[in-house]
Amino acid sequence: MSKRAVPRFLSPDELKRRAAWAAGRVVPEARYLGARARRRVEEMRRPVNTPTGHHTATVGVVHPGQMGSAVGASARAAGARVVWVSEDRSPATVQRAESDGLEDVHWLNGLVNQSDVLLSVCPPHAAEEVAQEVLNLGFQGVYVDANAISPSTSRRIEAEVLQCGGTFVDGGIIGGPPRRPGATRMYLSGDMAPKVASILSGGPLEVIPIAGGAGAASALKVAYAAWSKGTTALLADILALSLAEGVHDALLQEWRKSQPDVARRAERDQFSAPKAWRFAGEMEEIADTFAADGLPDGFHRAAADVYRRLDRFKDDPDAPKGAELARWLLEGRD
Repeated sequence: MSKRAVPRFLSPDELKRRAAWAAGRVVPEARYLGARARRRVEEMRRPVNTPTGHHTATVGVVHPGQMGSAVGASARAAGARVVWVSEDRSPATVQRAESDGLEDVHWLNGLVNQSDVLLSVCPPHAAEEVAQEVLNLGFQGVYVDANAISPSTSRRIEAEVLQCGGTFVDGGIIGGPPRRPGATRMYLSGDMAPKVASILSGGPLEVIPIAGGAGAASALKVAYAAWSKGTTALLADILALSLAEGVHDALLQEWRKSQPDVARRAERDQFSAPKAWRFAGEMEEIADTFAADGLPDGFHRAAADVYRRLDRFKDDPDAPKGAELARWLLEGRD
C-alpha cells in the first residue's frame, strides 16, 4: 500500500509493538488501539440481550459481488444490520443487493461511519486497494478481510489497519455463495474472531473461528484452493495437451476404465471458466505462499496462466465445457 498520513502520531515503540502484532507474535492490549476503535471493540464485547442472542451490530459489505451479497444476506438473517454502497455499482449488483435486503447508504464515507464491522469480499488483486479506500476515510472499527489472499498479504493489510487505529480479523471462505445451510464456511482468525463469528453466525453461512492471528485463516484457504482450483486448472491443461497431440479420445477411453470420476469431470466441467478472471489472481497468491515457505511455486504460477487464458468467459453461465473449452487454451497461446 502507498504511504499516507495517519490519524495520530505513533511512537517508535508503538510501531514496533504493532509490527509484532502484525507478524502474529503478540496480541495487543486495548490501549494500543485508537479511542474510536476501543469504544467499538468494548461495545462488541459487551453481552447484549437480543432475540438471537447476538450483539446487534452494523456490518458493512464493501463492493459486494455475488459472494459478498450472499454473505451480507446471511449476516442479516443472523440479526445484524447490513449496509452497502450503490455508488458506481452496476445495475446487476444493485438488484442483487436489494433482493438480499442490504441497506444502501449510497456513499463509502457513510459505510465507514456507520459500520462496526467492515467485511471485504472482492477479487484477490483488489484486496489491498479496497482496504486502503476505507482506511483513507478514517475507519477504526473491525476490518474483516475475507479475500483469497496469501498470509503475507493479509498481514500487510493488518499492519495498515492497526496503524490507522482499527482492529483486524483475517478470513477465508470455502464454498460458493451461502444460499443454503451447510454449503459454505467462513474461517476467521485473530483476537476478535470469536466475537465477529457470533455476529455473523445464524444464517446459511457457517462461521468458524480458528487459532492463530492474521494469516491463519488465509493459509487455510490457500491450502484448500491449492488443491481444488489448482487441480481444476491441471485437468483443463491436460485436456488441451491431449487435443494438441491427437490422443483426446484415447485418453477419455482410458479414464472411463481406470478413472471414471475424472472422465465424467473432463467431459462435463466448465473448469470454473466463468470465474477464471478471479482465480488467476488467487493462484498467484497461492504461489506466493508456497514460495514464502520455501516450497516450489511453479505449478500454481502455471495454473494462473491457465485461468488467464479463460478470462474471456467472465461471468458467462453458458461457457463451453470439456474439450470445447480446452481448445480455447490452445487458441490462447502466444
